[in-house]
Amino acid sequence: MRAIAPTANAPVLVLNKLWMAIRVTDARRAFSLLVRNMAEVIHAEDDSYMSYDFEDWTEVSQQWQSFEKQNYQRIRTPRMQLVVPKIIRLFGYDRLPKQEVKLNRRNIYARDKSLCQYCGGSFPTSELSLDHIKPRTQGGLSTWTNLVCSCVKCNAKKGGRTPEQANMKLIREPYKPKRNPAINLKLSTDRFACWQAFLDNAYWSVELK
Repeated sequence: MRAIAPTANAPVLVLNKLWMAIRVTDARRAFSLLVRNMAEVIHAEDDSYMSYDFEDWTEVSQQWQSFEKQNYQRIRTPRMQLVVPKIIRLFGYDRLPKQEVKLNRRNIYARDKSLCQYCGGSFPTSELSLDHIKPRTQGGLSTWTNLVCSCVKCNAKKGGRTPEQANMKLIREPYKPKRNPAINLKLSTDRFACWQAFLDNAYWSVELK
């Protein structure tokens, strides 16, 4: 199947056969699973859910006028145009991934919404850095509660000091997210609001790939 990024990388929520969220994949992988009859599309409509196999979803996609363009993305193949599903359900997988949210730069930026945790300003990624609240030179560790997003200016101002030593204050105490913070950013848009019902359960662990 041919596709042009970024549509081919559009996020799709994956449920196991017990309807529990297990990860987020991209459109290309989702369609691969559908074509091989390893998954079905789950479509939310009027607080109810309908399931479609690949053949049925192909037919639905041809009626694209019935979908709001701002809420759905499309992927073009040599033969047709398909609506990218927001949710798919696997037929043969009933487990949950035993993984914690990874401590990395992307997830910290997502947790802090790319806001400097000292001045509160919003900056592009190129103007942001990670700051150890308790500096490593003073024994500070790289942990969820000791790392925050900081603009370059505030990071330079703070230097190798604690916020108290630099007479600076955090706008919010850092915390360890229960699920991947990038998911929360997507849920802030109407396009992915249908994911919420599958992500509310605190026992579900969602891995972003």
